[in-house]
Amino acid sequence: MRDENHGAIMIVVRLLLALILLLGAACSKPPALVPLSPEATVLAFGDSLTFGTGAGETESYPAVLSAMIGRKVVNAGIPGELSAAGAARLPEVLEREKPALLILCHGGNDLLRRQDQGALAENLRAMVRASRAQGVEVVLLAVPSLGLTLTPPPLYAELAREFALPLESRALPQILAKNSLKSDQIHPNADGYRQIAGAVAALLRKCGAVQ
Repeated sequence: MRDENHGAIMIVVRLLLALILLLGAACSKPPALVPLSPEATVLAFGDSLTFGTGAGETESYPAVLSAMIGRKVVNAGIPGELSAAGAARLPEVLEREKPALLILCHGGNDLLRRQDQGALAENLRAMVRASRAQGVEVVLLAVPSLGLTLTPPPLYAELAREFALPLESRALPQILAKNSLKSDQIHPNADGYRQIAGAVAALLRKCGAVQ
């Protein structure tokens, strides 16, 4: 019984830590970004949440974001991809698309499959470093763990602090908590993806990337 109580306490402590980190990131002023020229390319990189599973091709968050900010946004989402595969794939995509900005939304499949979160953090770290090595700025979208609280694990806020990255951590948890914004338990519908795009566009404006 004592071991069970200890385990329950540790779960609560981790959830509280995650909430504190994410609230701190949300309340603080995000790092500034270099303004995007009208001809700049933005690369949206990730898994099915980026691809737009659960909505039409023109209803994915990258497609909607492109219209909102008046810039080309390349959708480089692959459904089902784990972060290790994403880290291996990203350098070639960066070389091909030559973006000025990367929007990184990855790790959902790792969390669903209960993969090691330390390995997930390292894979995300590798993607940030690969982008920075090519002079590409990065915006990070936090993915929530599925559960009662739909709270992103602390690793997203920790990475945002480590690399001074703008972090959007509230949109996905809020969307996935509402049946009216979901196509299934883990994917938004068209309205949900529009809300993600709106949250990212607002963050880009706050950081100075777009007007």
